[in-house]
Amino acid sequence: MASCKHSPEAREVTPSGQGCKECLEIGSDWVHLRLCMVCGHVGCCDNSPNKHGTKHWHRSKHPVMKSFEPGEEWWWCYPDQGEIDPVFPDRPEWHYS
Repeated sequence: MASCKHSPEAREVTPSGQGCKECLEIGSDWVHLRLCMVCGHVGCCDNSPNKHGTKHWHRSKHPVMKSFEPGEEWWWCYPDQGEIDPVFPDRPEWHYS
């Protein structure tokens, strides 16, 4: 992992919900969840049918997200297309439960 020039945009966020915001609205399923670390949007991963996490990035340009899955601590930078060092590593409440 590496540091990222976009990581300063990360904030302490409140997740938008316990599941993918858009999938819940349309009654769709997801595979895994991602948490936008700029605004708190919870979206589904690219293995999910609707890919709302990536769609959120394209729409918002919020660059940094993390896994919203229990036990997963990895973060991702969309512009750099790579895993980055966690910015806030000690926040277990940012996990779907």
